[in-house]
Amino acid sequence: MTEVRPPLPPFDLASAQAKVRAAEDVWNTRDPHRVALAYTEDSVWRNRDLFLTGHDEIVRFLTDKWERELDYVLRKSLWSHDGNRIAVRFQYEWHNAEGQWFRSYGNELWEFADNGLMRRREASINDVPIEEADRRYFGPRTAEEPDIPLK
Repeated sequence: MTEVRPPLPPFDLASAQAKVRAAEDVWNTRDPHRVALAYTEDSVWRNRDLFLTGHDEIVRFLTDKWERELDYVLRKSLWSHDGNRIAVRFQYEWHNAEGQWFRSYGNELWEFADNGLMRRREASINDVPIEEADRRYFGPRTAEEPDIPLK
């Protein structure tokens, strides 16, 4: 039986926003196996300069990522949606082992299978060093938290 992960395409505004929030929530768990369950078994990723295919590569990539990017906290927001595709902008904060904090800015293009699992993810990301005093995110999003700032 094929897993179904609502909301399903085609996306309207509410279902696209729900999909983005669900992705933010699962990525903030920093659990590579849980995150991988949102993707098709043969999902194709471009993340910066890396190209990945399938759950095993996704889990390996995320495990390595969160070993380097400590105290990772993510915010995503819907940019656009059409049919089975969603465009997202995001920011996340993390620090390295030496204690240097970063804010990473990026955009993602997502394509979904009919069952609601993501079959393609393309991410462009830039890292900017920040001072710890300039952090914006300290844990999962609260219900009162506004959308991510433009800069």
